[in-house]
Amino acid sequence: MPTVDDILEQVGEFGWFQKQAFLTLSLLSFAFAPICVGIVFQGFTPDHHCRSPGVAELSLRCGWSPEEKLNYTVPGPGPAGEAFLRQCRRYEVDWNQSALSCVDPLASLAANRSHLPLGPCQDGWVYDTSGSSIVTEFNLVCGDDWKLDLFQSCLNAGFFFGSLGFGYIADRFGRKLCLLATVLVNAVSGVLMAFMPNYVSMLFFRLLQGLVSKGAWMSGYTLKFVGSGSRRTVAIMYQMAFTMGLVALTGLAYALPHWRWLQLAVSLPAFLFLLCYWCVPESPRWLLSQRRNTQAIKIMDHIAQKNGKLPPADLKMLSLEEDVTEKLSPSFADLFRSPRLRKHTFILMYLWFTGSVLYQGLILYMGATSENLYLDFLYSTLVEFPGAFITLATIDRVGRIYPLAVSTLLAGTACLVKIFISPDLHWLNIMIMCVGRMGITIAIQMICLVNAELYPTFIRNLAVMVCSSICDIGGILVPFIVFRLMAVWQALPLILFAVLGLLAAGMTLLLPETKGVALPETVKDAENLGRFRRALQIFAQFFGFHSKDACVLVNREESLCHPKDLDLNAGVQWCDLSSTQPPPPGFKRFSCLSLLSSWDYSHVPSCPANFVFLVQLGFLHVGQAALELLTSGDLPASASQSAGITGVRHRARPDHLLRCFV
Repeated sequence: MPTVDDILEQVGEFGWFQKQAFLTLSLLSFAFAPICVGIVFQGFTPDHHCRSPGVAELSLRCGWSPEEKLNYTVPGPGPAGEAFLRQCRRYEVDWNQSALSCVDPLASLAANRSHLPLGPCQDGWVYDTSGSSIVTEFNLVCGDDWKLDLFQSCLNAGFFFGSLGFGYIADRFGRKLCLLATVLVNAVSGVLMAFMPNYVSMLFFRLLQGLVSKGAWMSGYTLKFVGSGSRRTVAIMYQMAFTMGLVALTGLAYALPHWRWLQLAVSLPAFLFLLCYWCVPESPRWLLSQRRNTQAIKIMDHIAQKNGKLPPADLKMLSLEEDVTEKLSPSFADLFRSPRLRKHTFILMYLWFTGSVLYQGLILYMGATSENLYLDFLYSTLVEFPGAFITLATIDRVGRIYPLAVSTLLAGTACLVKIFISPDLHWLNIMIMCVGRMGITIAIQMICLVNAELYPTFIRNLAVMVCSSICDIGGILVPFIVFRLMAVWQALPLILFAVLGLLAAGMTLLLPETKGVALPETVKDAENLGRFRRALQIFAQFFGFHSKDACVLVNREESLCHPKDLDLNAGVQWCDLSSTQPPPPGFKRFSCLSLLSSWDYSHVPSCPANFVFLVQLGFLHVGQAALELLTSGDLPASASQSAGITGVRHRARPDHLLRCFV
């Protein structure tokens, strides 16, 4: 019986219907961007100083300029240029007394200003801005500056708990209903937050918005109706819509410098997404899982008509693809049960954490240190577009692991280099920040792919959910990391980012490459990922091969020996026991037996004592790496003798598979 993917191959994997649905759902990703990083504009902290009663009247009477007013009435910077004294302390002086002169009024009170008593800002602050932000309205500075960190952390806490519950809601009630519910709650909470009169009530709606907004974004991510061949490209394009939302946010923030108006501007359009009820159908796969086959067939027939294709004759036999591994009950412990899965899980958790901390951290750091917030934010956002194109260009040509390692290395190195650049070199600093932003953008897109490709089918969704949820934990911590460390030393967050990025680059190299490798179906398949490539290198060393001469003999059904999969430049030849089957494109036929007989084994060293060679039931084991060799007979005696193999038990099978594990 045909599956959804089978039908999509016939009616169009990315036809007119899919493009229309993708454009509609991409607006969810577009609208999610202001929610995620809007704090850069809504929570900006302008220059400020304590409000002192009587200073305004004295300044008006004396005709001071703004610079003179600050110079005469505000404490100077503290030790090493610290801004705390200037921003969070005021002179304990009665500015209404008539004895104060207009020229250096404090000179009559003390010969040295440092001897004058200082006190806290009991009457609020004066902010050097024409707009308003959460900081200026609720005075989230000095002793209360941590409340801005908490405001952003509550959003990420909502992301974390909301994403955990989203999976159940979507599976229980359907993707479409989940989308509509989260969109409605997100729009209502966003609008109400713009009218909240105090910090606590605003914090509540911020948390509520976090609980549902990521669920709406994930609904759009999972409600795509494209075929398997287009999913990867569409997923990256969906993330590019997020970048477009960041670009639009910059323009909105510039046009609306008051945070409440900006909040309304990004929240009110969310009500339009309720139109998805008529624009986007339910997921056919979910309908099939609920045994609502008739509705699923109608949707697939609608897709065929929209794409200008005739419905397949076997459409009425549409069924959900059954996989015996899906019947297994996945548990959290399965992610750590075997050694390699355990290693992969810990590494991916760290990569997700690092990706979140560096991505959000670089945005918050730039917002706190920028000279021109709008332009700098725009420049660093635009580099995400080439980052997405680089991802698309490399995943099928280079692979996943090396681009992922290089991109995290680039991000970490950029943070490290920026520490040593003078703040006066503004353009150079922005360029370095853009390089780091592009690097971590590529890394996050690669992590999404790698995470799904390293786990067997029955725990794949669980693994992606658990590992990716760590990025929300990173998001909870990153505001405190950035702003608290900056209070100690402005470059301190960059040091932490550099360490995290460089360490992530090294840990990435411990993961196996998944390009051209079938998704693992079982735990054993996941354990064996990446071993074949390592074994090929060992095998070539043993037998004195060079890439131009190498002939890899493999099981044709596993398709392991195509040049694009093995990264061999030339000389890969096809060895087939059956003379009736033509060689695959790009391969030459070669006699397996004559090839084995023609090998020169003089370069093969004696095997180390810890190598155990056994040929049993067609398998040759040498430790743990994978070399697969399909032969038409037993391994030649010269190979056994030259390699120092003893105690080999041969089985006379014409198609036996020799596997070498190191």
